[in-house]
Amino acid sequence: MQLKGMMFTLGDVDGLSRKSVTELYKKYLNSGFVTLASLINFDKIYLKAEGSIITDEQGNRYIDFLGGYGALNVGHNHPEILQGLEKVKEKPNILQAGLNPYAAALASNLAVMNDGVLNRSFFCNSGAEAVEGALKMARAATGRTKIVYCKNSFHGKTFGALSVTGRKKYRECFNPLLPGCEEAAFGDIDELDDKLNKKDVAGFIVEPIQGEGGVLIPPEGYLKAARELCTLHGTLMIIDEIQTGLGRTGRMFAYEHDNIMPDIICLAKSLSGGIMPIGAFVTKDEIYHKAYGGMEKCLLHTSTFGGNTYSCAAGLAAIEVIYKENLIHEAKKKGEYLLEKLAVLKQKYDMVKDIRGKGLLLGIEFNNKTSRFLNALTKGNLDNISKEYFASLVAGKLLTEYGILTAYTLNNPNVIRIEPPLNISYKHLDRLVEALEGILKDNKGFIGMALGNVKNMVRT
Repeated sequence: MQLKGMMFTLGDVDGLSRKSVTELYKKYLNSGFVTLASLINFDKIYLKAEGSIITDEQGNRYIDFLGGYGALNVGHNHPEILQGLEKVKEKPNILQAGLNPYAAALASNLAVMNDGVLNRSFFCNSGAEAVEGALKMARAATGRTKIVYCKNSFHGKTFGALSVTGRKKYRECFNPLLPGCEEAAFGDIDELDDKLNKKDVAGFIVEPIQGEGGVLIPPEGYLKAARELCTLHGTLMIIDEIQTGLGRTGRMFAYEHDNIMPDIICLAKSLSGGIMPIGAFVTKDEIYHKAYGGMEKCLLHTSTFGGNTYSCAAGLAAIEVIYKENLIHEAKKKGEYLLEKLAVLKQKYDMVKDIRGKGLLLGIEFNNKTSRFLNALTKGNLDNISKEYFASLVAGKLLTEYGILTAYTLNNPNVIRIEPPLNISYKHLDRLVEALEGILKDNKGFIGMALGNVKNMVRT
């Protein structure tokens, strides 16, 4: 067969120039992303990653404070996880007509990690898929159809997950979404009671900390009270631990801070140390049996790649590393250390509106005040950039001038997330604080930040 164009081999990829990769992205992937990335100097090509350090094509080294949006709790390319994959390289990876010992072992470990109460796992490939599965399970187990979610939440962008994601920007192009999904204010226990007391809600899905919402922690006692309401009204409590789980907040799971036990948890991201795609939802035995128990219902929810050998082997190795390296304790102590340092910056600089978080999931919220003159000069474009990309401009400056990778939170563009590998060094934590102070000293609010990026704006 005659092909109309050149095909790349695997061996060709390392030889591609930055310009070639950019053009391929523009033509065959996401041209809008290329524009956004170039605006804030995020259009780099990285060739090497180890621990908390990534290296670009020119040999420049950067400290990774983004951590794959929480997927790299054990750092980039942890050698013990890579060794674990090496051990299974001759095993069948996908073979549904049989039982996979690696999936069985990983499910057993997750049950132990959840005190044996949440003891039934289903493996999939991503966080959004885990949410989809949890929503289906809530409906199947309760016979109800309604789902309650929180304003400003983020649970993914597939159809069902998007239906319980609380930001209009991501939803409005795809309406009507999944019916029966209702929003309640995050942290408002009275509104939640109003939603649940009709006893027709299958599941209440909530993040213990709203990550993409801007690293928002609920009021003291909210999750505990929500747990009691769910029990009272026969609603399943679904906790989304995709970003907060596996040691990130200083506990294995963030729900432990409130001394509660949910009915279903959703996991993904760092479940494999960020090396293989894997997600999971984990539930109680009685809930599983109501939804999928017995031969007639056991195949109602399946996934071709879910529970494959490579992903489960990576999951087993990643959990072992978390315990072996005491990363839960590391996250707690380093988070406290960093919060204390960042609080000093908040006191010194008006541009810092708030510092918040738990463990090594922290948010820095900035005050941005757009100049009327510059906004008029740019015909409103500066104000638009300020609303949607302010923290990105800070992140761009951190990257280009200080060699530090961060990013803003999707639902609040004024917040930079601090989400490094849990084994990051204290030296690198200090470097972040020094870099932020350098930026805050040299810039007068958003105006200075915007002018510092004017060349990229013009080029874009």
